[in-house]
Amino acid sequence: MARGSKRSYTGKQKRKAEKIAKSYKKRGVSAKEAKARAWATTKKESGGGKKSGSGRGRKASKAAARKGGKKAAAKRKKTAKRKK
Repeated sequence: MARGSKRSYTGKQKRKAEKIAKSYKKRGVSAKEAKARAWATTKKESGGGKKSGSGRGRKASKAAARKGGKKAAAKRKKTAKRKK
């Protein structure tokens, strides 16, 4: 398999990466950088690609999403104070 190939990822992981990349593009990040960041986030949360064998499933980590949510909330709070 070629380096950087996304063949070994599940449909759910691919959809998740696409949604994250779309979000980055919306915030002004270049398409190439958005795709790279999205896959890095997806890999971090899911632990990589598909693994063969029974009982190899792992619960997905939501650390990256939690961190982003906290940053966004802090930013909203900060801008709300300025508007008052």
